[in-house]
Amino acid sequence: MDFLTIIQVFDGTLRLAAPLLLVCLAGLFSERSGIFDIGLEGKLLAAAFLSAAVAFVSGSVWIGLLAGIGVSVGLSALHGLASITMRGDQIVSGVAINFLAAGLTVVVAQAWFGEGGRTPALKSGARFEPIIFPGAVPSKEMADVGPFMQLYSELLSGHTLLVYAALLTVPLSWFVLYKTRFGLRLRAAGENPAAVDTAGISVVGLRYAAVVIAGILCGIAGAYIATSLQANFVKDMSAGRGYIALAALIFAKWRPWYALGACLLFGFLFAVDNRFQNILLPAWSLSGGLLLMALALTGYVWRKDLLDKFVLGGLAVGLAFISALIVVNVWGVGMGNQIKVPVVFIQSLPYILTVLVLAGFVGKAIPPRSGGVPYVKEK
Repeated sequence: MDFLTIIQVFDGTLRLAAPLLLVCLAGLFSERSGIFDIGLEGKLLAAAFLSAAVAFVSGSVWIGLLAGIGVSVGLSALHGLASITMRGDQIVSGVAINFLAAGLTVVVAQAWFGEGGRTPALKSGARFEPIIFPGAVPSKEMADVGPFMQLYSELLSGHTLLVYAALLTVPLSWFVLYKTRFGLRLRAAGENPAAVDTAGISVVGLRYAAVVIAGILCGIAGAYIATSLQANFVKDMSAGRGYIALAALIFAKWRPWYALGACLLFGFLFAVDNRFQNILLPAWSLSGGLLLMALALTGYVWRKDLLDKFVLGGLAVGLAFISALIVVNVWGVGMGNQIKVPVVFIQSLPYILTVLVLAGFVGKAIPPRSGGVPYVKEK
């Protein structure tokens, strides 16, 4: 693997991590205020559809972006109404939004465009174009320049505006949450809302502000997927990114800079999936690697609770079984025989990591103390 290939994988990592990062930070603001938001997936999907549809009809990507943000904020307000004002179950409200978005996007797209639940391809002006930095060389000349120019032209240059905006939201989120009065009050609303209320500050107002911020970030992420990462909307194109962003949020322990690292890790796995479809490895290395992972998981869950043992222990058994199958199948021709890594396995890596994170593999992550609990003002 040469240096240019590595740079291209990292370039893909940034592109694919951008929507995850925006959705992860959306969940960060919401959950820091005490509102769990399982509906990130639904808002992301709805924003992707409406941004692509409006961008196609209007011919303007900026109008499409505003439409995506608008529908996402609307769903956030609906979630806020159900979970803050009506004090309903926050998980049920979020799941309902996911189901609503998954169904309505396809039905409305079919009724609007008649193309099987998708939107027509977006032309120039209706999608975000890459920003080319001064002096950057085109892709066809990339192999003829040095490593520094490859790094500049391939990794730093050539992204759309929303990728750079997503990266800038990390320091901005950190500053808002930890260096402003609003951020202090927002975090306090998730930890001790009664103390915030005693100080004469509206807990309801803070939580609504948080879910609106989450809606804006999800709207931008959805617009990015449909008008930048792709050039149209297709059914279920969010592909579980909302759930993966929640796993990244837990991985990051509700901290902005950690969220960046977690999302880059997930983005890297997606980039590997896109870049490498035919990986050949010696049978002994593939079998041995799977067996080592199985043993590591077994050792990790040995003293964990029953749920961790069931989920991660089952995964360990599955890995050991696959390792044994490899040995049995190639024993006759030798363990040095090259084996193609199944594409399905490579594609499943981000989702396997999601299961590992949610099963507690990264250790104890403590959410805000009042997260998921409706606040009832004392009389």
